[in-house]
Amino acid sequence: MERDLQSPRLPSSARARHRRKSTEAFPDVVKLSENNLLLNDQNKYRSMWIRTYSSVWMLLLFILVVYLGHIYLWGMIVIIQILMTSELFNLLRRAHEDKRLPGFRLLNWHFFFTAMLYVYGRILGQQIMHAVTPDKFFYKLATSFMKYQMVICYFLYIAGFMWFILTLKKKMYKYQFSQYAWTHMILIVVFTQSSFTAANIFEGIYWFLLPASLIAINDVAAYFFGFFFGRTPLIKLSPKKTWEGFIGASVTTVISAFLLANVLGHYQWLTCPRRDLSTNWLECDPGPLFKPEIFELPEEITLWLPWKEIAVLPVQWHALCLGLFASVIAPFGGFFASGFKRAFKIKDFGGSIPGHGGFTDRMDCQMVMAVFAYIYHQSFVIPHYYPIEVLLEQIFRSLTFEEQELLLVKLKEAIDGRRMEL
Repeated sequence: MERDLQSPRLPSSARARHRRKSTEAFPDVVKLSENNLLLNDQNKYRSMWIRTYSSVWMLLLFILVVYLGHIYLWGMIVIIQILMTSELFNLLRRAHEDKRLPGFRLLNWHFFFTAMLYVYGRILGQQIMHAVTPDKFFYKLATSFMKYQMVICYFLYIAGFMWFILTLKKKMYKYQFSQYAWTHMILIVVFTQSSFTAANIFEGIYWFLLPASLIAINDVAAYFFGFFFGRTPLIKLSPKKTWEGFIGASVTTVISAFLLANVLGHYQWLTCPRRDLSTNWLECDPGPLFKPEIFELPEEITLWLPWKEIAVLPVQWHALCLGLFASVIAPFGGFFASGFKRAFKIKDFGGSIPGHGGFTDRMDCQMVMAVFAYIYHQSFVIPHYYPIEVLLEQIFRSLTFEEQELLLVKLKEAIDGRRMEL
C-alpha cells in the first residue's frame, strides 16, 4: 500500500538529473554568504546597468498604462497575475510526472479562471452594471450573472474537483495531491493581492499609484544605498541586503511619500473613484483630503527659508503612514520570497525581466503593500457613513425597476408619516 502512494522509483543518476532539472538550482544561491555584499560584487556595475535599463522600460510602460486609465490598469494587473501564477505553477512542476498526466496542467488553469470569475465578479459588479444599458439584453444578462454568480462559480469549482478525482492515477497520488494543494495556495496568495489592488484602483488611481510607487522607491533606494555604502548584513535570508540600505531606503521612502502625495493629489484624474468601466476623463469634488491647508512656519525656520507658510494636503499625513509601512514592514514580503527561493534552491522565480528575475520577484513586496493600502483606506480614509450617491448606486444595482418604484412609494409614506408627527 505504501508503495502505491510513492512516485515511481528511478535510478539514482536519473533522479539526480531530474532533480537538477526540476529545481533549476543556481550555484551562486548556495554560495551566498554574509560577506557577499553588493559593495564587494565584482560584476555589480554590469548588473546595475542591466537592472536600470529594464527599470526604465518598465517605468515608461507603467506611466502609459496609468495615463490610459482605470480599466487598462486593471487589465495590466490581470496580465501580471497570470504571469505570476504561471511562474508559481512551474516551480513544483515535474516533467516526468506531467507526461503521465495529460491535461493536469489544464486543470490548474481551470481553478485559476474560476477564482478569477468569482473574485472580479464580486469586486467589479457595480462597474459591470453601469457599463450596460438598462432594458437591454446585455443588462438582463449582467443582472442574472450577478445574481447567480456565486452558484456559477461554485459549480465550476465542483466540476474541477470532480475532474481532479476522476484523473487520480495509481502511483501518482502523492504528486497529484501536492499539486492540488499547491494550486490552491497560489490562488489564495495571488488573488488576495490582486483583488485588493483592483479595489484600490477603482477607489481612485491615487490609492494604487502612491503605494506602488513607494515600494518601487524603497526598492531602488535600498539597492543604491547598499550598492555604495552597504557593509553590515541585515538578514541571512537575503545576504546582499544591508542595514545601510535598509535605513537609507526607509528615510528616502518616508520623505518621498510626503512629497509625492502632494504632487499626485492635484490631479482629479487620479483622485476620483471610477464607478463604471468607461475610459473617459473623470471630474469630481476632490474632497477635504485633497484641498490644501495653510500652515505657518515657525520664525526659527523662516529665517533660513524664503517661505513663511506652506500648503499641505491632509492626505499627505496619511501618506506618511503608507511610507512608513512601505519602508519597514513591506520589505518582509521580499525576505519571505528570499527564504522561499532558498528552500527550493532557485535564484529567481523566472527570467522574464532582465536584472530583476520574474514577475513574482517584483511583486513580493507589492502584495503586502496592496493589502495594507486597502485596509488603511477603508479604516482611516473613507467616511464611516454611506453618502446618498452610494445608497442610490446600491438601489439601482440591486433592485428592479418595479422594486425601485415600490421603494419610492414606501419612502414617501414614511416621510409623510414623520411630517404628521412633527
